[in-house]
Amino acid sequence: MFRIIFFRGKCIGCNGCVEAAPDRWRISRKDGRCNLVGGKQKKNTYQTIVSMEEYEQNEKAATNCPVKIIRLEVL
Repeated sequence: MFRIIFFRGKCIGCNGCVEAAPDRWRISRKDGRCNLVGGKQKKNTYQTIVSMEEYEQNEKAATNCPVKIIRLEVL
């Protein structure tokens, strides 16, 4: 298992995360920023815990992010 931590307030909506992991990321039609599918808001971040099967895709999503606002923590 690992945790995805996403600082949505700093998102610029580049779509890099959606391209890398389309099952876990979506672009919001309201404000053009990305949403972490299944993410729960905790203070200024959105977080979710997922299985290691998704790690490689989400690692690529974090790498693709030009503002580096996606963090992965292996549990």
